[in-house]
Amino acid sequence: MISHQILQNTIDGLKNIVHKEIAVVDRDGRMVASTDKEPPAGLQTAIDGFIHSRAETQQLQSNQYFKVLDNGITEYAVIIGGDDDEAYKAGKIVAFYLQNLLVVYKERFDRDNFIKSILLDNLLLVDIYSRAKKLHVENSVRRVVYLIECEIDREMNAVEIVRGIFPAKQRDFVTAVDENSIILVKELKEKEGPEEITGYAKMICDTLGSEAMSKVNVAIGTVVTDLKNVSSSYKEARMAQEVGKIFEADKQILNYEQLGIGRLIYQLPLSLCKIFQKEVLRGVRVEQFGDELLTTVAKFFENNLNVSETSRQLYIHRNTLVYRLDKLQRMTGLDLRNFDDAITFKITLMVSGYMQYKERSIY
Repeated sequence: MISHQILQNTIDGLKNIVHKEIAVVDRDGRMVASTDKEPPAGLQTAIDGFIHSRAETQQLQSNQYFKVLDNGITEYAVIIGGDDDEAYKAGKIVAFYLQNLLVVYKERFDRDNFIKSILLDNLLLVDIYSRAKKLHVENSVRRVVYLIECEIDREMNAVEIVRGIFPAKQRDFVTAVDENSIILVKELKEKEGPEEITGYAKMICDTLGSEAMSKVNVAIGTVVTDLKNVSSSYKEARMAQEVGKIFEADKQILNYEQLGIGRLIYQLPLSLCKIFQKEVLRGVRVEQFGDELLTTVAKFFENNLNVSETSRQLYIHRNTLVYRLDKLQRMTGLDLRNFDDAITFKITLMVSGYMQYKERSIY
């Protein structure tokens, strides 16, 4: 239950206190952490017998063995080098510390499972409130869900990295969705608004980006004030992540409340999108415009339909830009220098991008 890295760090610290070599094995007799590179002699035979015995402590040869129990079942065994009273006391200290560490992790595990069940809508309303009370999770506080996507080496524990950013374990929840996705349910103070919410997302991107040396994307749901609505914030964050992949692929942080028209298009049926595209483009496919023309249009939109500024940034003559816009008008009947036509074409491009994304997802 406790990560091997946490166990290793713990016994490394305890060694400096008890001044003894420490080893920890799991219930199956596998070594999970050790302060000594060489395992104790005859370890495997001795530990197998000890784990399946009724004894909670035992001395075998020149080593002391201590059990760490979870509801009466052996979870770990601690091995301390030495057969004197000092070794026995050291073993009791280490076992006691790991026993309490196990309780903390078990409580976190229960809380994580509780939050996962809420996120996936697997709990009845009455169960949410009763379990929240039992686990000491407040109900009526402001929370927001962050959906974090990153590519991290297997040796790195991304969940622990995020937990390290937000150490308020009783208030914030961090759990893994899959190998590349993490959910953070962040409790907010009363005065924390959009600026602080975005600030937390930037903090996550900066920390994970520097630790993992890979691209990090963070999607944000809306703020909710009731525990039962956390699942809604999660669904919004998930939609923001999907919409961002289609329309805002270059953005690291995507907020559900700032998705704009992309959020509307994402919820349209494909059949309606095909009809719209066919009517606007008069049967012409977006691919037929070519990269040069599409790049020109994108820069034209970026500069708020300003011909002079667009031509300057593209390093082309004004007449060249006008020629390209005229070419598009001949193909579609839309004059992008006209605001209404520009809006129509912008939406058409977004609809086309959405259709391509959905078709790739299907196949």
